[in-house]
Amino acid sequence: MAAHSNHGGTVAGTAGGTLLTIFANIHSEDIVKTAVLACIGAVVSFTISIALKWISRRLQRKSSN
Repeated sequence: MAAHSNHGGTVAGTAGGTLLTIFANIHSEDIVKTAVLACIGAVVSFTISIALKWISRRLQRKSSN
């Protein structure tokens, strides 16, 4: 006889409860701080990428001359 398992419902319930607990404990200041830090990180990453690309092109020009 096959055993019937409701494992999927338990996993979904546990995941839902965990997410609701996390959302209840996150304050709006934390969300704003995270957004600001993400923006700063994106700008720094973009700037470094452009700078490295520029340096790479200059080095390639010097080596071909």
